[in-house]
Amino acid sequence: MLDHLGLQCDDVEASVAFYLDVFAPIGIAEVMRYDGPVGPVVGLGVSGFPNLWLAAAEDDGHRPVHLALTAPDRAAVVEVGRRAHARSAEVLHEPRVWPEYHDAYFGVFLRDPDGHNVEAVCHAPED
Repeated sequence: MLDHLGLQCDDVEASVAFYLDVFAPIGIAEVMRYDGPVGPVVGLGVSGFPNLWLAAAEDDGHRPVHLALTAPDRAAVVEVGRRAHARSAEVLHEPRVWPEYHDAYFGVFLRDPDGHNVEAVCHAPED
């Protein structure tokens, strides 16, 4: 169910150093890194999959959590988007492929009632 979690940090590099040191006994490592709109975005994980993302805090003072839930297929991702629209939820990004993550990454992003950025994602290639 849980695919990945994203946290906003005051100092991304300090947070990366903290997680890599403190959680070294469980095998956590830096898996991915890219430049985001306000600084580095770093994916940490075990076994090569980035389950924990650390990024620079947004300027508006609100720190929404980013929660991604694994979908079994692309049709489920599309259905999550449809249901979000039916509830008049803010859909941040319609279902689509996100090649900047990987070639088969298919996700929809929306806001929950508390303003968190929630995503449904399927990692399987198109049927």
